[in-house]
Amino acid sequence: MRLCISPLQWLAVCLLLAVGLIGVLRPQAAVAQTIKSIIVQGNRRVEADTVRSYFHPGAGGRLGPVEIDEGLKGLYASGLFADVQVNKAGGRLFITVVENPVINRVAFEGNKKAKDDQLKAEVQSKPRGTLSKPTVQADVQRIIEIYHRSGRFDISVNPKIIELPNNRVDLVFEIKEGEKTGVKEIRFAGNKAFSSGRLKDVIKTAESNWFSFMQTTDIYDPDRLEADRDLLRRFYLKYGYADVRIVSTVGEYDPAKKGFIITFTVDEGAQYKVGTVNIVSNVQAIDAALLRSRLKLSSGSVYNADLVEKSVEGMTIEAAKRGFAFASVRPHGDRHAETRTIDLAFTVEEGARAYIERINIRGNTRTRDYVIRREFDIAEGDAYNRALVDRAERRLKNLGYFKTVKLSNEPGSGPDRVVINVDVEEMATGEFSISGGYSTSDGVVGEVSVADRNLMGRGQYAKASVTYGENTRGVDLSFIEPYLLGYRMSGSVGLYFRQTEATSTVSYGTKSYGTNLSLGLSLTEEIAFQPRYSLYWQEITLASEYNNCVNSANAIVNGGTGVKPGDSCYSDGEASIAIRKELANGPVTVSSVGYTVSYNALDNVKMPTSGLYAEIKQDLAGVGGDVNFIRTQAEARNYYEVFPDVVSVMKVQGGTIASWGGKDLRMLDHFQMGPNLVRGFASNGIGPRDVTAGTNNDALGGSMYWGASMEAQTPLHFLPKEIGIKLAAFADAGSVWGYKGPTSWSVTGETVQVGLDSPSMIRSSVGVGLLWDSPLGPLRFDLAYPITKYCAKQTNGGEVCDSTQIFRFSGGTKF
Repeated sequence: MRLCISPLQWLAVCLLLAVGLIGVLRPQAAVAQTIKSIIVQGNRRVEADTVRSYFHPGAGGRLGPVEIDEGLKGLYASGLFADVQVNKAGGRLFITVVENPVINRVAFEGNKKAKDDQLKAEVQSKPRGTLSKPTVQADVQRIIEIYHRSGRFDISVNPKIIELPNNRVDLVFEIKEGEKTGVKEIRFAGNKAFSSGRLKDVIKTAESNWFSFMQTTDIYDPDRLEADRDLLRRFYLKYGYADVRIVSTVGEYDPAKKGFIITFTVDEGAQYKVGTVNIVSNVQAIDAALLRSRLKLSSGSVYNADLVEKSVEGMTIEAAKRGFAFASVRPHGDRHAETRTIDLAFTVEEGARAYIERINIRGNTRTRDYVIRREFDIAEGDAYNRALVDRAERRLKNLGYFKTVKLSNEPGSGPDRVVINVDVEEMATGEFSISGGYSTSDGVVGEVSVADRNLMGRGQYAKASVTYGENTRGVDLSFIEPYLLGYRMSGSVGLYFRQTEATSTVSYGTKSYGTNLSLGLSLTEEIAFQPRYSLYWQEITLASEYNNCVNSANAIVNGGTGVKPGDSCYSDGEASIAIRKELANGPVTVSSVGYTVSYNALDNVKMPTSGLYAEIKQDLAGVGGDVNFIRTQAEARNYYEVFPDVVSVMKVQGGTIASWGGKDLRMLDHFQMGPNLVRGFASNGIGPRDVTAGTNNDALGGSMYWGASMEAQTPLHFLPKEIGIKLAAFADAGSVWGYKGPTSWSVTGETVQVGLDSPSMIRSSVGVGLLWDSPLGPLRFDLAYPITKYCAKQTNGGEVCDSTQIFRFSGGTKF
């Protein structure tokens, strides 16, 4: 089949194709013309060219549907417009916009726990800016997050827009804060070796209680819970549970309790002891035997991850001292589940040679750089030593100047160069406190003090305090430089004035003022040495009624035969000859040098549960001044957890004092003992005393004393752990004896003798107490019953006994 087309038909087909092609090309040409024909309508503040700038021609310079859609999205995303309409007509593109209103002001209503300034700093909506609904919704979430961080999860925020003339609005966030959402209960699952109460002491998170308004750790904080997991793990590792796992930490909101219930699930595993302990040196010049003295663990002891870390640190430092700065010590433990032992091996190797190129200090807005750098035992240019870097981090955290301390490394300018970054966050170190307290011996006492732990950012400590009470008053000024002359040695100076009044157990008062100078050196991590010098002026004060028999010829204290009818000088009491002689001798100046050596291996300084603290003190008076004596005192306290949550405290103490150089020992320099030695006795209640009939039978003190105490402490389980109340049961025993002061005095031509009674009999007592680590300060209530006490015969045949005090209360507060 053949198709034959005439020339006329060919012409007709060509005309039809031409018309169709024109119809197809005409819209494209019209659209192409919109590049120069974009008409903007409805804009007031935004320039038309700004609107046009969002529409970018595509390939070939054409503005097609895709380019128009992208421009439309860009206008909405700018946040400048509430509505945008796009229309095409007559070869032109019409863009009609409705501008977002301008924010006149941003306000907050209903907020009491968060200040306006804090909220304004967080929200992105600002006065004189445009109102954007997405931005407002984001601001709502920011405000909610602020309240969540302060423990308020029952928070609602409603943004309210108030229209004003000229397309302006007021943006008001209406806030319903709700109650603080605290931690109502903390539970532990899987713990067998330690009670839940003991584990609550380990973590930072606390349960809400009566005093929640004074603490923040009862607020639910997921970040704090993660830190608590690490604290629990380290606690178990410290006590030998090398397989411990903190399986999970779950916080669930309980609508009925209106708070969170936190559950820690623990897999304790077995407790391990240390098997063999070996040190292997792969550095030929380092003898492993020389490093053994740095070990903190021994075979048979309970495995302790903290002591392993300290052993590594000690051996690394020892190697560095011997010239091997790049030596590294790596611990390795082989566990034996069948014997529950861990064989420890410390391998000494020649580490990679790396040098510290730079130490960057960041975030310290107040603390001087050198205060931070001096905590490093290494400096820029020294060999990099990880153990020494870890020690510096621990020291910085212990300063108490920073909320957070973080050390990190980054590569330096070369493969053997390391840059150490130290990031810190400052915290307030200044303190102003008004303290109040009461004790059955001193009465009501108040103190106002101003102190700063980081004075002017120099790391120095300064304090000024004024004390005023019923029986005591004084002023104290102190200053401590922790790095004296650039060495790791503290130096302190103190000035003071103190005055005490007579009490029911002491018939005389004292006035003294002076200064103390001391140095502090850490010989090891546990042993400290503190030499000191003291210079003070002191005198006795005595009420006139206790010194009015001096003119009575018949007064016993003047060598007379006794009180005759009508002689009433004894009716209001009379001080001992020893006290009156001190008064007659007048004020004295005491100049002494001394030292203290202390050993501190407690697991917690504030609330110890295990470890030993011991100290010995000696003072030599007579380096100038009017008084010569040598005084020695010693004390040791051992803490041991005999059962879960039951801590035993064993304390022993003793002391002696003697004069030298031919001078008498003053009565005031003797040891005056009471509840500080054996509870159940009053201040100055035990020891040698004047038993002369007609006098106040004053305690004269002794030249020697000893004491021992056994105490068991446990929390009261029916009370919330966070209240901090513990029950204590104790037994005390001790004695003070050996009065070496003046025993006679020549008055009106006659020598008068002190009716002295100085027994070395043991005094003892038993009792119970309540210890309260309250938000108002540490408080203690003791009920003690004396078992043995001493009663002496007076010169006229009467009897005088040790002064007892069944109830004793002491404590203080800051408010």
